[in-house]
Amino acid sequence: MTRCTTTIPFHNLIFMDDITNLRDIEERWQKFLKHVRREAQQADLAAGKITDEDLVPSYNLLDEIDRRRIKRRSVRLLERAHSKTGMYHLSEKHRARLTPLRGGLPVAKITTEHEADEIAAALHAEMPWMAPATEEVWHGLRASAREGLPGVRFNPLVLVGSPGVGKSFWARRLAHHLNVPTTKIEATGEPAAFSIVGLQKGWGSASPGKLVQTVLRDRHAGPLVIVDEVEKADEVRSNKGSRHTLTDALLPLLERMTAREWQCPFFQIQMDMSWVNFVLTANSRKGLPEPFQSRSVVLDLPDLTPEHLRHFAIAEGTRRGLPGPALAALVDVFDCGAISNARLSLRTVSRMLDRAETLAHRPMLN
Repeated sequence: MTRCTTTIPFHNLIFMDDITNLRDIEERWQKFLKHVRREAQQADLAAGKITDEDLVPSYNLLDEIDRRRIKRRSVRLLERAHSKTGMYHLSEKHRARLTPLRGGLPVAKITTEHEADEIAAALHAEMPWMAPATEEVWHGLRASAREGLPGVRFNPLVLVGSPGVGKSFWARRLAHHLNVPTTKIEATGEPAAFSIVGLQKGWGSASPGKLVQTVLRDRHAGPLVIVDEVEKADEVRSNKGSRHTLTDALLPLLERMTAREWQCPFFQIQMDMSWVNFVLTANSRKGLPEPFQSRSVVLDLPDLTPEHLRHFAIAEGTRRGLPGPALAALVDVFDCGAISNARLSLRTVSRMLDRAETLAHRPMLN
């Protein structure tokens, strides 16, 4: 699905290719100095101070001393220009990695409130039990269109609900309808603070975080970041005793004012992350850091019912293009009561769909 986009500056860098090279600077200054001396000769000739025989040919207006002086000043000027690029501290390899940022980056734009209504309606049709989350995003999309914002913006969400209700799946479908890239952080399976923002140089495993990697890979300034099981994230301590938590890493990104001037720990350059949107998931409010609750909209989601799962199976099976007989057989599983309340999970239905899809496309044997 294609959406309108707006290109934003995203950074304050000046790329080396946009800077005049040393030879061009030298040639420009040599030409200027020749012009000044030629004009001075003509003025002296007109004033009768010199004769035609005293005129110095153009190729002799500069001597070797002039050329050395011009070269020294050109080098100093070029060094000052390079120091203002914002990348003077980076190696050639790391400068090359930032090439996708040249010229700015696009963000998805909602042009009308009607377009926001269509997105919300499509998302609600797929997962009606996620109505509280869909409604919150819907208001944000309408406000983005109404205010004429260059990109999509809605309040950070914390979705609280039982495992398997489709919190992460809903977020991925939202990204699909907005036509923005996603990156997912497993708060329990990795040092989440480092994973999302990266590690500064000096650490053995220094690298840019998943957020910056996604921006560079997809060349998009407004991805959707999904952080799973945020209430279970652990803190990390370095050998020197410094403490790093997911809360410390995320808070500057959740605040739009600070996100606009966010500093990448790895590249050590300023990036505009104010168009990045966040969906955090949690199984319960217990252990959920208070700073997240105060800066996000926390939504308690209902448990799934057999009817919800049946609806999802039909919608997802249709989206995957399952043949009619395969889809009818899958629906029969729900209609005959084979799915009990103790086994309600979107993951279970997704596996059933995967199996049905495999069987439907299995080659016929003679």
